[in-house]
Amino acid sequence: MAAEDRAEPTGEVETVRDGDIAVLTLRREAKLNALSTHLESRLLDALRSPEVRGSRAVVVTGGPRVFSSGADTRELRAMTPAAIAAYYRSSGAVYEALAALPQPTVAAVAGHCLGGGFELALAADFRIADETAGFALPEVGIGILPSSGGVTRLVRAVGPARTRDLVLRGRRIAAAEAYAWGLVTEVVPGGAHLARACELAAELAGQPPLAVSLTKQVIGAAAEAPRETGLLLEQLAYTALHRTDDR
Repeated sequence: MAAEDRAEPTGEVETVRDGDIAVLTLRREAKLNALSTHLESRLLDALRSPEVRGSRAVVVTGGPRVFSSGADTRELRAMTPAAIAAYYRSSGAVYEALAALPQPTVAAVAGHCLGGGFELALAADFRIADETAGFALPEVGIGILPSSGGVTRLVRAVGPARTRDLVLRGRRIAAAEAYAWGLVTEVVPGGAHLARACELAAELAGQPPLAVSLTKQVIGAAAEAPRETGLLLEQLAYTALHRTDDR
């Protein structure tokens, strides 16, 4: 979740279309890209924009020095339970909106990738981290828990034991350890994360788009489905693709 001091800049999202790739950049540098509800709303708008809808791959980044320092919890403290429930239906839906995009997504990460920022990166299909990146979910230490997909995605990615290690202790891991755990796709030299993410996005954008989209959905479903269901989804998707222009 996110919060903001209303007297401070609440942030914007820069959307740039580069051929078949849409690059979305969080712009709240003064607050280390802390995810205010305003910034989450702007990102949600960007994900629904024509630039993203017409793209074949999407890159999300926080810029050259930091991905996101996570939530500014001052706004959260003032929320009632009803307001929190409404949050998940409004700006808080941005994490699942990123995960649900039909095209492949890449998070380009440098520096802090904490709390909600880490949850946002986990919602992407691929994560490119430069060697300065550090990942943590510190929410338990302030009496809450990650609630935008962080626990669920971590358990499915690295299992409950490592999830307990990260979440209950609030432990920070560097890019190399995140790569060893399979949380990061690649680690690159400092400052090379965005260029490499765009290179990967261009590779993905060059693949047949319908085949990529359906396969992405089958992978996501197969990770949670019984074996027989996963096999059936593969076969149905193959049948659907067999007579398309992609084929």
